[in-house]
Amino acid sequence: MKVMLDLNVLLDVVQRREPFYAASAAALSRVVEGPDMACLPSHAITTLYYIVAKYAGREQANGLVDWLLAHLEVVAQNRAQFVRARALEIPDFEDAALASAAEASGCELIVTRNVADFRPSPVPARTPEEFLST
Repeated sequence: MKVMLDLNVLLDVVQRREPFYAASAAALSRVVEGPDMACLPSHAITTLYYIVAKYAGREQANGLVDWLLAHLEVVAQNRAQFVRARALEIPDFEDAALASAAEASGCELIVTRNVADFRPSPVPARTPEEFLST
C-alpha cells in the first residue's frame, strides 16, 4: 500500500510526543521496513527541518532530512497541485496541499492524527492505529 504521511505523525516520532509516539513510530516502521511505501509532500521537508532545527539544533535537523530522503518517497509539488488544493474543501491549506499531493502521487491512504480535517479529501485518511490494523 502506498501512503502519504502527515507531518503530525512524523513529529510524534521525532519529538517523542506522548501519548501518540508508539502508534506513530509503529506506523513509520511499517512503511520503512515494508511492504508498504510512504510518501511525504516536498513542502513537509522544509517544515520538519525548521521545527527540528529550532528545538533540537541544526545537526539533528540535517540528520532527519537525510533520513527522510533515504527512506521516504518525496512527492514534488507543482502549480497544478496547489490549484487543486485550493479547490478542495479542506479548511487548513497545508492539509489540502498534502491531500492534493497524495492524490497526484497515487496514494491509497493518508496517515494522520487529524482524520476529521481530511473528510473532504479525495484520498481517505486514517489514524496510525487504524493504518496498523489494515
